[in-house]
Amino acid sequence: MSIKRSTAPIKFLTIHCAATPEGRANTAAEVTQWDIDRFGQPSYHWVVDLFGRAVRTLDDDQIGSHVGGKNTGNIGVCYVGGLTKDLKAPKDTRTPTQKIALRDLVLAYKRKYPGLVIRGHREWPGVRKDCPSFDVSAWLKAEGL
Repeated sequence: MSIKRSTAPIKFLTIHCAATPEGRANTAAEVTQWDIDRFGQPSYHWVVDLFGRAVRTLDDDQIGSHVGGKNTGNIGVCYVGGLTKDLKAPKDTRTPTQKIALRDLVLAYKRKYPGLVIRGHREWPGVRKDCPSFDVSAWLKAEGL
């Protein structure tokens, strides 16, 4: 598997959900394999499991496959969950430890890349998805980020 690399500056961090049911403890390896099967490579730079473990799946200079046409200079972070148990509706299923891990990743990237723009997947122009099943802008504001 050959993953494209980029020397473009990192300007964005996009938060995603894995669109898995609430409470199902899929691993980062499973989420990554689904993406390899579908897109031929890992989609995200980080996957955060139900227990708050942030697992790196791509280096920052590798181009993910997480926002159509907007992946260069864009770090993808995905949390496991995002749907109701019956898979019928989007739901913010983040566990307390996932929220901490996401906050820590955002803080680390904001320090590393000043001026970084953080968005939920659904906040990208032209995206018609509920992903990541919560309002990232409101969350950032509530967290003081």
